[in-house]
Amino acid sequence: MSMELDVFVGNTTIMDEEVYQLWLDGYTVSDAVKIRMEGGVLSECEATSEVLLSDTMDQFRTFQMCERLLQSPTKLANQLLFQIPPQRQAMLIERYYEFDSVFAREVLGKKLSKGTKKDLDDISSKTGIALKSCRRQFDNFKRVFKVVEELRGPLVENIQHHFLLSDALARDYAAIVFFANSRFETGKRKLQYLSFQDFAFCAGQLISYWTVGAVDSMMEDMDVELEKEFLHDLKDLKVLINDKDMLDQHKSLVCGQLKGKIKVFNEMEANFKNLSRALVNIASKLTHTKDVRDLFIDLVEKFIEPCRSERWTVGDLRLFLTHYISCAHTLDTFRHQIIWDRYMSVIKSCILKMYHD
Repeated sequence: MSMELDVFVGNTTIMDEEVYQLWLDGYTVSDAVKIRMEGGVLSECEATSEVLLSDTMDQFRTFQMCERLLQSPTKLANQLLFQIPPQRQAMLIERYYEFDSVFAREVLGKKLSKGTKKDLDDISSKTGIALKSCRRQFDNFKRVFKVVEELRGPLVENIQHHFLLSDALARDYAAIVFFANSRFETGKRKLQYLSFQDFAFCAGQLISYWTVGAVDSMMEDMDVELEKEFLHDLKDLKVLINDKDMLDQHKSLVCGQLKGKIKVFNEMEANFKNLSRALVNIASKLTHTKDVRDLFIDLVEKFIEPCRSERWTVGDLRLFLTHYISCAHTLDTFRHQIIWDRYMSVIKSCILKMYHD
């Protein structure tokens, strides 16, 4: 029996984006074929199931061969084995390093080590993400961390330079690197309502204002380490709560600005000293590694929960924090305005992001 075949010869590597995503998501060839068939690809291409199986196997094999290059993205442009246009290369790299936010949330703040990798089975079951995909995402986190943790210069730029990622994705990886290095507590029950993007936003604030790089952009480990001198100087802010006259004056000034502007004015006035003590005490303890790690749980337990229990809105909170910060500048004997602004600008941004009313 004779058979006619149409043959096309070219040197550009053919890659189907949908099949690539199925491979990235950890599907087996047979499951990927089933999904493609359910999507109607057979009728679109007038192909048989055997041809579809062969095509899927061939593409999966190509992706597996490309994987070692994707793990070192700068090598992809200079290799000759696969003829891939630059725009398609960028897509392959970006998609390979993209991750599921729910997966990132599970490993955020944990050590990127074999111990955490052993937990991937449980994370896969909890999130519904295929184990193979969980492993790829975890290995990508670990790879980026190892490459950039000791580099000089801005963290986001280093990630973009070495891994050719978009600005948005590089910023998300910067948050993962920053949290992995500082080991912030993110797993406690009271923090479970916070998403990866909530924490990523806070990481961006901390990197921009509290690291060594916020002062000197070419220091070693500039965007990974919090500046120790700054953390030490935060102890000077205790004068705001230890000096009774200053505390009373600060309260009077803030109340004067907020009277008639927030619905929870009476609650704020009655609780002002407790709220101020909470914010200043959190600052004064940041010289200790454990207290740095507990920053977010402290903000929730000592500030956010008391405000939430009295039904503050985000608008109330924004107005309060704005005047709480600015009124300290008008205190006659307060001499630490620069440290105050550097600390409170980050705290305000993080609290507003973390406060879900």
